[in-house]
Amino acid sequence: MASLDLIVSFAAAARHAGFARAARELGLSPSAVAKNVANLEAQLGMRLFHRTTRQVTLSPDGEDVYARCKRILEEVESLESVAADARTGPRGTLRIDMPITYGRQVVLPVLTRLMSRYAELKIDARFSDQFVDIIKEGLDAAIRVGPLADSSLVGRMFDQQVIWTYASPAYLARHSMPQSPDALSAHTCLLFRLPSSGQGRPWQFRIGKREVSLVPESGVRLGDGEALVQAATAGLGLIQVPTYMAEREIKRGKLVEILQKYRPAPMPISLVYPSHRHIPLRVRVLADALAERSHAA
Repeated sequence: MASLDLIVSFAAAARHAGFARAARELGLSPSAVAKNVANLEAQLGMRLFHRTTRQVTLSPDGEDVYARCKRILEEVESLESVAADARTGPRGTLRIDMPITYGRQVVLPVLTRLMSRYAELKIDARFSDQFVDIIKEGLDAAIRVGPLADSSLVGRMFDQQVIWTYASPAYLARHSMPQSPDALSAHTCLLFRLPSSGQGRPWQFRIGKREVSLVPESGVRLGDGEALVQAATAGLGLIQVPTYMAEREIKRGKLVEILQKYRPAPMPISLVYPSHRHIPLRVRVLADALAERSHAA
């Protein structure tokens, strides 16, 4: 069986297409790297490189072996990282992006508890309702609402977003109670302004077994969910927002739910992160904490 030293030397030489740069990376002499590669070729019984005086290139067999060696080294690196995490606990900076209101009300308290529990853990949290590229932005994770479309990410669902339609008693005292989504055209509807397009977010309803999406006519679009709740509480019109945004005003009697018969299906809320083989412990403890919070709620 080939030793790990031989595999490391071969992988470095393949990555750098030469022994000299591989030797500098590994802190060895070029001759030592070349010897390790030759020993690996002898053990495997195949030629891994085509060598000339000017360059070293992988042979077809070498291409296949290099792909396998990369997987081996990734597993070794993951094992070392897991062992380090087990000794020290979660550490480093957890970089995460989350929707503004949900992040403030739900995720931030979880992050606060994690920081009090783990002294070596730091937080870099972004609050935004815009879709961000996790890998491009160098984030560990993000909170996403709705079905996941990006296959390069892993998603762990831990909650659901329930969206209902609301009005204030003052508004309903001046207008008739809408009996169906079709009646919304006779009412003032306040829409959430989508940051990606500037358009109003479609309202969702379930009519019988069908999920229906529509954008009510509106002269009011607001780019903040909490502002929508405040505007509806003031009697300016109807809103459709997640229940956690309206919960306080419901308890105070400032808002009431309407169109209960047409409540849409809940949407998943997930913690998403890049699909690397090794997930940092700081991400795993966050995922567990969010799941525990959801089960306790």
